[in-house]
Amino acid sequence: MSRAPQVSTRWRIIIADDESLIRLDLREMLTNLGYEVIGEAGDGRTAVELAKRLQPDLLVMDIKMPDLDGISAAEELTRERIAPVVLLTAYSDQELVERAREAGVVGYVVKPFREAELMPVIELSRARFEEFRTLEREVGGLKDALETRKIVERAKGVLMETHGLRESEAFHRIRKTSMDARKSMREVAEAILLAHEMDFSIVSGAGDTLDGDTSSNND
Repeated sequence: MSRAPQVSTRWRIIIADDESLIRLDLREMLTNLGYEVIGEAGDGRTAVELAKRLQPDLLVMDIKMPDLDGISAAEELTRERIAPVVLLTAYSDQELVERAREAGVVGYVVKPFREAELMPVIELSRARFEEFRTLEREVGGLKDALETRKIVERAKGVLMETHGLRESEAFHRIRKTSMDARKSMREVAEAILLAHEMDFSIVSGAGDTLDGDTSSNND
């Protein structure tokens, strides 16, 4: 069996889950991937207190836990700018996902998970957290940063789809355009989305016209 690729930076991670077997599996997987597990918690409140004391690079926590659930814990950690949170969830409830996004959660792993699924989510989550911090510095407030992030995420998706960019490249393009044009990243993102919607409308309109012409010819 080949060993999983390891990270170049030994990130310090706290894991939180009310099931001790899940925590044991997580510790083993994360250690094998090259991360350092610096603390464990069986409930959300303990996880937050540990994070405040140990200042980890990232937390991996279950969405459903005693005392304080994973989303509420993530909201507190985001508000106090401590560390990004990756949620473990067995749920695909859209309402929960939206609540997690509002709380600042940057990544998800669906149970049951495999070791190979952890690293991409963790690496992406750290990058998204740094992007979020950049947005927060620009707009000057957590609430505005969360709102701006939603718009920027959508604009990144458009750039990734239309130009074949990686997520980090899409963010860099938005940020560079923002600096060059002396516009906020939110303004740039909104312009990207508007242009995309206009292009889509033009294509859809052309398609409707062609369908209409075909129908006329068939009459």
